[in-house]
Amino acid sequence: MDRLEELLLRWNALVIFRGLKADGVLSRLAALLSAKADGAVRRVDAYAAFAEALFVHTCSLTEYVKTRVLEDDNFYIRRCAQGLPIEAEMETCLKAELHTLSELAALDSDTVRKSIGYEGYLPAWRTVTVDLEAEYRARLNALDTRGFGIYAARRMFAVRQGVITPVKNPDGVRLSDLKGYERQKRAVVDNTLALLNGRPAANVLLYGDAGTGKSSTVKALVNEYADRGLRLVEIGKAQAGDIPAVLDELRVNPLKFILFIDDLSFVQENDDFYTLKAVLEGSASARTGNVAVYVTSNRRHLVRERFSEREGDDVHRNETIQELTALSARFGLTLGYFKPNRREYLEIVRALAEDYGINLDAAALEAGAERFAISGRSPRAARQYIDSLRRG
Repeated sequence: MDRLEELLLRWNALVIFRGLKADGVLSRLAALLSAKADGAVRRVDAYAAFAEALFVHTCSLTEYVKTRVLEDDNFYIRRCAQGLPIEAEMETCLKAELHTLSELAALDSDTVRKSIGYEGYLPAWRTVTVDLEAEYRARLNALDTRGFGIYAARRMFAVRQGVITPVKNPDGVRLSDLKGYERQKRAVVDNTLALLNGRPAANVLLYGDAGTGKSSTVKALVNEYADRGLRLVEIGKAQAGDIPAVLDELRVNPLKFILFIDDLSFVQENDDFYTLKAVLEGSASARTGNVAVYVTSNRRHLVRERFSEREGDDVHRNETIQELTALSARFGLTLGYFKPNRREYLEIVRALAEDYGINLDAAALEAGAERFAISGRSPRAARQYIDSLRRG
């Protein structure tokens, strides 16, 4: 049995990292190693198919394998994350598999090409020697900031059909990009730092006028503190029924999470209303120390009152309205974001102009900003004005 055959057998014997066998690139590498008994045409085809799959991501097989190993979601790393005991057999298995994967990551293209027996051109990939056991041990010691699985690779997520899914093109806004509202930003930053530092953190309601930066503030927090273990999971306002299941998944994760609901409002009491109410009140089934709920709304009381509710046929309509409006009182931190006055608006415009190197006479800058805000002054209008100047 030669080296490649032995490596293929060890690959097929993976237990802890068995999920890697479904990886699109590594499965093609296994198919290439399995093609030794096939004819030259099939061996060459298998080689090219693997190279294509790898090159979509990188030309380094070592880096690809290393990334997949460190981000793998498996039963071993979940036990570590939950503080569960690791039995000796599991430790032995982990050590053996990381040795196999280190060897796979260092498999050079020259060795594989020689096994094919083809003298024509086949592309090479890069490899270096790597100690994946040392890398993996280091990652296990940093789970509270680096995470594992999808949470190691991304920082923003959305709940789609009940499943937490990475956001492909997340908003890259930073706190330094957001001008004005310094008191509000300081309060929400302090609350987020409390969450990251393991202290009690409040659930947060950011309410007020559209275009004032409420949602951007929440997303900027994650971009600012991702390297300290903060992640964001956004859930739609009509998906509150999924919150308990989402919390069940997040509570066993060593990272810290903002559960984000954007533009929330209710027109009546329903299952979503009561689910969110239970979460905010910290019921036994909803309480978790590594998650804080951040909500934005254009309404202080999260309620869109209908005329029929004011005059309606509900005998207890007053109690119903009070129940709805009292939901906002369940937030430990409530911050208002309102449209700026002229002075505040122009301060935002000047700050953005300085950030982007807009060289324009102050009077002309301010006059243009006022014309641009004909539909109302807001940070959004200020940014759109500056963007128009940048485009020329």
